[in-house]
Amino acid sequence: MKGKNRALSPTLPSHFGLVTRRDFLKFCAVAAASMGLPLGMGVKIAEAVAALKRPPVIWLSGQECTGCTETLLRSTHPTVEHLILDLISVDYHETLSTPSGALAEEAKQKSISDNKGKFILVTEGAIPTKDGGIYCKIGGRPAMEILRETAPSAAAVVALGSCASWGGLPATEPNPTGAKSTQEVLGDKFKVINIPGCPPNPYNFLSTVLYILTFKKLPDLDDKGRPLFAYRRLIHEGCERRPHFDAGRFALAFDDDGHRRGWCLYKLGCKGPETYNNCPAILFGGVGARSWPVGTGSPCFGCSEKGVGFTAPIPAMAKLEYSTLTGAPYKTEEGGKVRAGGSALRLTPPTSFAPIEAPAGHGASVATVGVLAGLAGAALGAGAMTAMKLGKKKSGSEEEAGKE
Repeated sequence: MKGKNRALSPTLPSHFGLVTRRDFLKFCAVAAASMGLPLGMGVKIAEAVAALKRPPVIWLSGQECTGCTETLLRSTHPTVEHLILDLISVDYHETLSTPSGALAEEAKQKSISDNKGKFILVTEGAIPTKDGGIYCKIGGRPAMEILRETAPSAAAVVALGSCASWGGLPATEPNPTGAKSTQEVLGDKFKVINIPGCPPNPYNFLSTVLYILTFKKLPDLDDKGRPLFAYRRLIHEGCERRPHFDAGRFALAFDDDGHRRGWCLYKLGCKGPETYNNCPAILFGGVGARSWPVGTGSPCFGCSEKGVGFTAPIPAMAKLEYSTLTGAPYKTEEGGKVRAGGSALRLTPPTSFAPIEAPAGHGASVATVGVLAGLAGAALGAGAMTAMKLGKKKSGSEEEAGKE
């Protein structure tokens, strides 16, 4: 960070002297890649962002563990200080705001009033609705009431994390507080962008915000309100262990031989075959390869998928359904609706199937290698002898032709 005093400004260009151009372009390139855009779009995003004021953000918290905020604070492109001081203007956040109590509430109301129709509203956590929403109050008011009051003034509403997106852990049965998602509390008249995950990947959130700022519209969403650039494909489709699944090689217990060899975790309860997310593509934490749950040997438990995460028993094996034609719809949602952009489970079938209960495959033994080597040697020897005979025959034919 350059300089001892870091004066804040409402515009982004005035902050570019505080971060290198290379780092800023790197961040925009990461965002473009997360959205599945061509590499050159990173420059367009940078140009669009540079011409804008720092977008105001009002961040409301409900029933949550602050994990969504924590994962955002641990993003590396950009770092947290670049994010909250250079790229967005976090005008209200219970965890990050400098003022507290009445001063924090005053800052929130002033930002809403000054930026009506321009700020981005982010919700973190489920909203309790039972008994008038008394199970979560901020400043003496129910979170449900605050959300319904704030949302109409926002330019966009983003539900960050599984709790805000579909209820998450607080909404798990018996759900004593009547916890609901942001969309359920606001109703169908509001278009809420859901970015589920426990925690969600911070780049899915940052890419969504940059998409809105760059293209002046919401990204394409699926029928659950999730950005298709992040939630279009099943985790199973991009998993590095997928070849082992297709070959019938499964870990049967933690720390068994298959688990140590990196075999498929399907039989240990991995929910990758029924969970949509881009975890295997963009990973977590920016620390390199395998930095995501399945990569480190832990089965996916479907945290971003309603009806799977916090619902399906962890040891239970995921449902598998294949399309007879790649990309064709083959399973419908309840009520006969087909999932936007495809079907409910678009698992691409492998070239051939291994029996799901067949003994796991293994490498060739020393004896097998010896037999194969012998056969190969015999084949090479036979080929050499045949070539020699053909050569002699050809030579003899040429001599006879010369005599004639």
